Formats: sequence, structure tokens, C-alpha cells
Amino acid sequence: MRKTMAYQQTLFPNLTAEFPSTRYQGSKAKLVDWIWEQIADLDFMTCLDAFGGTGAVAYRLKQAGKGVTYNDLLHFNYYIGLALIENKQVRLSPEEVDWLLLRHPEIAYPRFVQDNFPDIYFTDEENAWIDQTITNIRQLTDPYKFALAFFALCQACIIKRPYNLFHRKNLYIRLAKVERSFGNKTTWDRPFDEWFHIFAMEANRAVFDNGQTNRALNFDALDVPGEYDLVYIDTPYISKQGTPVDYLAFYHFLEGLTMYDEWGKHIDLRSKHRRLKPQPSEWTDKKRIHAAFDRLFGRYRESILVVSYRSDGIPSESELVSLLKRYKRHVCVEHFGQYKYVLSTNTESKEILLIGT
Repeated sequence: MRKTMAYQQTLFPNLTAEFPSTRYQGSKAKLVDWIWEQIADLDFMTCLDAFGGTGAVAYRLKQAGKGVTYNDLLHFNYYIGLALIENKQVRLSPEEVDWLLLRHPEIAYPRFVQDNFPDIYFTDEENAWIDQTITNIRQLTDPYKFALAFFALCQACIIKRPYNLFHRKNLYIRLAKVERSFGNKTTWDRPFDEWFHIFAMEANRAVFDNGQTNRALNFDALDVPGEYDLVYIDTPYISKQGTPVDYLAFYHFLEGLTMYDEWGKHIDLRSKHRRLKPQPSEWTDKKRIHAAFDRLFGRYRESILVVSYRSDGIPSESELVSLLKRYKRHVCVEHFGQYKYVLSTNTESKEILLIGT
């Protein structure tokens, strides 16, 4: 039994909730137990996961009985937080899942994905399925049911993608009849309906009430309202060469699904893979990242600050420690050691956790 579940059961002995599987770039799902071990003895009850992503860390804090606020600037991530962190008890029934996967004569189904993404990410049949399913999901009036269904749709889209990303036009990789050194053609070719069922059930199993008021928000990290005993920070990573991890670039297709009616206005038509128009961010700009961290630490200077980072990023470990010391009297650095993220070729980088109290 995993340590996460063992600890959780001491708080909630009748609970079987478990965090869903994920293929999200940079996810901390495999590191959450180690992160929790480093902060478990700190004195805090309310906490903010300022760059929530998959929700893995926020979910671990929820398991620990904390009052958790999940935040992410990307809308599709926000729905993850709504489904898994804020949601206390709402689930999708098997009948509702079945309904979402059917075509209904009383509903008018747009063709946006079919018309704008042919031969880019999915087959024509799959694009038609996506148009139909997102339209059905948008009929749901309960925000938590919507979020659960949207989570299942996103996960189904991700798992059927080479590299689990939307960073290039490469459907041909899936369809080519060649021997492969990566990927899983059986996974890629499994029908969308089946994957949607699987991920909807995973999301359902993850729902639980930890007895606290938890929230999901959709703000820039600097603009999140409220004060918190602890703030957990896991910003996009910029390599020492200055190459950033741009989550909007990697997952623009999922973000587009959140604004289905307005999607066309935001597509960069110059790009072969129909990405969303780039949005400059200080978190992916090596010239602005130091000032961004300084403002973030200043904004939450009254909170315990916990920063996940990689040892060879920009800013460097020593620079981050110096920035933290402007606002916190005590700063310690915990080293997990080498940890290789999926698709990463960097074997030198080490996962670190900076704690300012």
C-alpha cells in the first residue's frame, strides 16, 4: 500500500479516494509523498497551491486534512481543481456518462474541431467524437459534473497523443505502419469512448470530503485573493539554456476546448498545428523570471513559502535562496536527488524543495 493512502486512511478510515493517473508534463504525482514528508511538521492549516497544474500536490494536502485553495491560470487546469479539490461529493452516474457519449437529435452539434484540426492531432472520426462530446458536456448545469466530465475528456485526448502533447502536427506518427521505439499503438488506437469511461470513473473515485472548505480558482498567481498559512509554488521550469516549459503551447488544444464558441478568434493561423496565439509570460521569460519570483515571494511574505524547483533552472538554486531570504528569516533546501521527467533528456538536474519560514 502506498504511503499516501496509508496516511489518508488514518484520517478517513472509510475512504477509498485516490488521485487519478496522469500523463501531464512536469506533474509532481510521483513526488507528492516526498514533498509531504518535508512539510508535514510545519504549523499550517490553510494552504494555496499557486500553480496547481494536475492538482497532485493540492490533492495530497487535501488528503492531509488541510483547507486547500487550488489555483491555475489555464482554464482547463482550473476544471481539474474544481473536479478534484473543491468538489466534495458530486459524481457522474453511469447513466450520465453513457448519455455524454451518445448523439442526441435535439442537440445541434457544431463541427469546429472537424473543420479546423483535420489531419493534425486525431482522425476525422475522432475529431467528430470530440465535437459531439464537448457539446454534450456543455449541456451539464452542475459545475462539478461539468468539471468531472471535462477532466475525462482532457485525459482521453492526452493519452491518445504521441508524447501526450499538442506541440506539433504529428498524427502521422500514430498512423504509420512502422516499428516504434516509443509510445503504445494499442493505447493510441483504443476508442475515445473507452478512455472517457475509464477517466470518468477515475475522477469519480478521487472525489471526497476532507471536512474543510476547499476552493479552485483561475487567477494569475500574484492576484489570488486571501491569505494562507502556507503557499506552495511550482512555476514553469526554465532550463539553464533559457528554454522554458510553456504549458499553454503544450496543451493549447485543451485550453481551446474551454472556450469552444470563441476558439476560432484565438487560433494562430500561421502555425501548422493551429496553436493558440502566444501569450507572453514572465514565468517563461529568462529576463523577467527573477523579478517575477521576487514579486511572488513579496506577495505571500506572511505565509510559509514552499518552492518546488530543479537544481539547474533559471533562477539558480542559490539565486532562489537569496530571493527567499529577502522575505523569510529561515530558508532550507531539501534535495530529492535525480528525478527524470517524462520526455526529458536532462540527466543532471535534481529535484529540490526550498522552504522559507
